[in-house]
Amino acid sequence: MTGYIDALRTTLAEIIGERDRVVPLTLPDGLSSAVELVVRDAVEQLVFYQGRRYARLYLDRIGRFARRRDVDDDLLIEIAQLMTMRMTYEDPIRLAQLALIEAAVGPDGVAAVRVDRKCRFRVDEMVSSLPIVVANPILRVLGKLGWQHMHLKMRFNATGWFGIRRLRVEAWLRRWRMLSIRYGQERVWVERWLHMIDRCLAKRPEAVWTIVQSATMIRGYGDTYRHGMANWTLIIDSLVKPVFAGTLALDDLPAAIAEARAAAQPDRRQTALKRAIAAIRTRASADTMPASAMP
Repeated sequence: MTGYIDALRTTLAEIIGERDRVVPLTLPDGLSSAVELVVRDAVEQLVFYQGRRYARLYLDRIGRFARRRDVDDDLLIEIAQLMTMRMTYEDPIRLAQLALIEAAVGPDGVAAVRVDRKCRFRVDEMVSSLPIVVANPILRVLGKLGWQHMHLKMRFNATGWFGIRRLRVEAWLRRWRMLSIRYGQERVWVERWLHMIDRCLAKRPEAVWTIVQSATMIRGYGDTYRHGMANWTLIIDSLVKPVFAGTLALDDLPAAIAEARAAAQPDRRQTALKRAIAAIRTRASADTMPASAMP
């Protein structure tokens, strides 16, 4: 409870601008001009998305790889761009922000472009965007009623005064995003992805591009997001981690990951993916079996 109160105080300070505007956004030393251009653009996006403290977290993460000899500019740019994508994840707050940008709403509150779209969320996904202290009781009630996995359509409408005002209120809720369940989940995922990149550089550097680009499996919202996250987690836990731990021998890790990703595409129940992973592991076991043990 103490941690939540501290977080709440910090968030309230951010709301009135006491802390966020004084957060320094100094780029890591030694960036090339090409990398610096990408990172500066990312910082601008993240300040708009959440605030300066959030952009500072991004810069700290980039700094882990900025001065490494085994990370060239191309790889660092790929990490920087994909991390921006994941750190600007699409919750209802983000979709409200994007709708306002697309509508080009002027100071007079009038949209220059008509925007009216409906997005399909699961109820627990919408609730997880709220602060934990609010979301948890709601999720418990929804769980008892069996409604957590219900799908609802949410309208992002910038065609009239009321719709624009509602979008602005929804976008303003970004101030509370860092206290939400979803934010905690995303922070854990990004840290795990970065950890996998770091381990790959140490254990299997030839596969590092594949590990970095695995972030593209997770995008969007609703079912697309959940299935992508589930598939990524299964591939990492079943193939990548065992290889790094030395309990699974795969001569061509990038090819194995590509095979698993291809199997995951058409099947949202993971049946094909699980079958592909089992086949990959069986082949790996057969390749390492001593000749004398062959049937």
